[in-house]
Amino acid sequence: MLEKLFRRKKPSKKEEQLQLPSGLWLKCERCKTLLFRGELESSFWVCPKCGYHFPVPAKDRLYMLFDKGTYEELDGELTPTDPLNFKDRKSYRQRLEEAQKKTGLKDSVVNARGKIEGREVLVSCFDFRFMGGSMGSVAGEKVTRNAERAAEEGIPFICITASGGARMQEGVLSLMQMAKTSAALARLEERGVPFITILTHPTMGGVSASFAFLGDVIIAEPGALIGFAGPRVIEQTIKQKLPEGFQRAEFLLEHGLIDMIIERRELKKTLSKLLLHFGG
Repeated sequence: MLEKLFRRKKPSKKEEQLQLPSGLWLKCERCKTLLFRGELESSFWVCPKCGYHFPVPAKDRLYMLFDKGTYEELDGELTPTDPLNFKDRKSYRQRLEEAQKKTGLKDSVVNARGKIEGREVLVSCFDFRFMGGSMGSVAGEKVTRNAERAAEEGIPFICITASGGARMQEGVLSLMQMAKTSAALARLEERGVPFITILTHPTMGGVSASFAFLGDVIIAEPGALIGFAGPRVIEQTIKQKLPEGFQRAEFLLEHGLIDMIIERRELKKTLSKLLLHFGG
């Protein structure tokens, strides 16, 4: 009797049809709509219902940005080390190995050379999956190298950010990258070569406090969180409630801190117009 009561029922034909392969359907974090993966891919990972921009790995962003999705990866041999022999719950080396295995990347930034609507550009793109897109020595070196290449060759430089800030496991060596990248961009400005930043969700800490806001044109994706310290940290510090939407891209645009908000599907077209304007 008990065996009959607790026996697993055979699923109905309708239930069997609803048991879809894992990952084929995804739920939008904002509107909670169930979306077909193919539909999302064709819309550049933007929810067709509410416009929510899904996080995108660096190499997928580059594929969407460059003509025919083709580009040359640069500085791919650079690998982070553990200069401070940092340990907390896990050693820094363990965290690096886990992030490298998870993402297939050696660090949080991918450097690339390619064409946008036929115009050659250099791009540094952050990948938030790699330790929160944190900026250590390798990430800073990659951004600096691309800025120096752009200055030397007269090629426009684009940086796509997605970062929680400086990488604490590298201490002051990580903080040094803020000055290092900014100095390279100052030389780029002296040469009159365009630098465009695209701030995606989130762009925080040392990245926002250095090169992210040094672009000749500063673009943000809709709804991106952009700032130095997070909203909760600020509220606890000043003991005041922050305005609604504080540090979101729309708030920054309204207060003149960025130049434009561009939906991901329109980004390539917008960049092409800007490059034409700059004489690229």
